[in-house]
Amino acid sequence: MAITAQMVKELREKTGAGMMDCKKALTETDGDMDKAIDYLREKGIAKAAKKADRIAAEGSTYIEVEGNTAVLLEVNSETDFVAKNDQFKNLLSVLGRHLLTQKPATVEEALQQKLNGEGETVEEYISSNIAKIGEKLSLRRFTVLEKGDNDAFGAYLHMGGRIGVLSLLEGTTDEELAKDIAMHVAAVNPKYVSRDQVSEEEVNHEREVLKQQALNEGKPENIVVKMVEGRLGKFFEDICLLDQSFVKDPDQKVKKVVEAKGATVKTFVRYEVGEGMEKREENFADEVMNQIKK
Repeated sequence: MAITAQMVKELREKTGAGMMDCKKALTETDGDMDKAIDYLREKGIAKAAKKADRIAAEGSTYIEVEGNTAVLLEVNSETDFVAKNDQFKNLLSVLGRHLLTQKPATVEEALQQKLNGEGETVEEYISSNIAKIGEKLSLRRFTVLEKGDNDAFGAYLHMGGRIGVLSLLEGTTDEELAKDIAMHVAAVNPKYVSRDQVSEEEVNHEREVLKQQALNEGKPENIVVKMVEGRLGKFFEDICLLDQSFVKDPDQKVKKVVEAKGATVKTFVRYEVGEGMEKREENFADEVMNQIKK
């Protein structure tokens, strides 16, 4: 029996399972909707789907590096407990390896790829782990970076992966320096590498805010302009990596530290688990009880 897109859509709505899982279930059961639902349940995929509306804002970041390629990813779980267990850590490793070798452009593309180029899809692999672990799990985001032979990656995971930073320095193979820059980014959380990456719109907006602040402070208009330009310097220090005081040596700016080694900061990526996501309001006792009930 020909499996139509409408049939796949209907099964997805009934079970919440992934598109490829639904298509496979319908193919295996010759288009019988009830049997397809049973098929997904038996595989543990429908069970995983029931967890789809839960909030997964815990989890971990992970970094995989090999040669001139590196990837930083974030996988979310429902509780911090799960994020620390060996099965979850293995999931991170397997996904990191896949993203490093297959280099998908988006999460959506990654989920539909064959895991490491063969066998089940990434989406199916994650679903099978949901069934085993008993929590909603999701690949939230990732960034793949490429470097030259004379460049260096800096990889740093803070608090066991609560924050993950991947930096890329050009003109040096000093991985220790690159890691120091990554540690700085983890601690200070700059938005940009340098001032020239800040849009004119953002700068003008800040300039206007600073101008109004100065005027509200009663400062004469003839000195407000100079005050604003001076305060803009502090604004850039807050958001631009190269303008910041280096955390390991506050007497030096990051720019000077990097230039002293003949290097430049090409880019950095910083992930903090769950940032920007809705989080549950639960106390520790409730979380323990939820684990006991599973």
